[in-house]
Amino acid sequence: MRSDVNRCWRLVSRPVGLLKDSDFTFGEEPVPEPKADGDVLVRTLYLSVDPTQRIWLDRDSYIPAIRIGDVVRAGGVGKVVRSNSPDFAPGDLVQGLLGWQDYALLRAGNRELLPATKLPPGISPELALSVFGVTGLTAYFGLLDIGRVKEGETVVVSGAAGATGMMAGQIAKVKGCRAIGIAGGPEKCAWLTEELGFDASIDYRSEDVAARLRELCPSGIDIYFDNVGGAILDAALAELAMRGRVVLCGAIGDYTASEAPPGPKNYLNLLVKRGRMEGFVVTDHFDRFNEAVSALVGWVSAGKIKNRVDVQEGLEKAPATLNRLFTSANTGKQLLKIAAP
Repeated sequence: MRSDVNRCWRLVSRPVGLLKDSDFTFGEEPVPEPKADGDVLVRTLYLSVDPTQRIWLDRDSYIPAIRIGDVVRAGGVGKVVRSNSPDFAPGDLVQGLLGWQDYALLRAGNRELLPATKLPPGISPELALSVFGVTGLTAYFGLLDIGRVKEGETVVVSGAAGATGMMAGQIAKVKGCRAIGIAGGPEKCAWLTEELGFDASIDYRSEDVAARLRELCPSGIDIYFDNVGGAILDAALAELAMRGRVVLCGAIGDYTASEAPPGPKNYLNLLVKRGRMEGFVVTDHFDRFNEAVSALVGWVSAGKIKNRVDVQEGLEKAPATLNRLFTSANTGKQLLKIAAP
């Protein structure tokens, strides 16, 4: 990576379906200069690749869509190159919204979505962007605060071999629950049960999900942690236990659809079972991030939670790497390595 140019991807049109390189421009620009007080220039090392980035490219959600002509928004970890902030010094490793580019100009205290923060000593970029990052935090707050998990309950997780799903299932086991994961393909399903400790798995590619849920959850589903939406959400709603909870974390199965999918047919089961279905955004819990990270560190250190990252390399692969999430090519947390730490 050259130190005198900033390669970056800028959005030129709203994507339809899977991303195409023609949805963006990829070119070289001058490296931005930190001029104002608080400005920090960061060299991007790793980018987090997350399903929500597909929404940001397309439409307003919990934050505005990426504007046409802007650098594609994405979280990442980088090294401070120059700083006009007393909070950051050259050489510091920081986490923030760096975007699809080699160099990012951050403003200390600017909280568009998440503020820039220094990595704690001993935490690698891979860990900071996975189990101790938004991935682990989303699973923690989704299961504990939104799901209100209780010992002995049955927890079903869709997208269970993905970044958040693998953490949600393992946290369910830490909390004394029975965890069932839904994933695509025999290798992923075996990984869930043999490596991560899930009690059972369902291969949505080769099995009848609705029938398997009835078989594996004879007393119903106490918590369904939803990462995919669509038909699998509908199947889970049909098997909801009395006062069951549905945690709406994501709907990756719908993000590349050309039109909005129909609503779930089994939603009235929420009424019959006195159930609750609630969505959330992890940044709503920003003030409690330290609590969650502390718990996650303890569980990882005790061997109760395992982590897995899927690392692609090269900024030029950014669109293709995001597409991996929507073709089930990844296992675990998807990262894109831009430069060596």
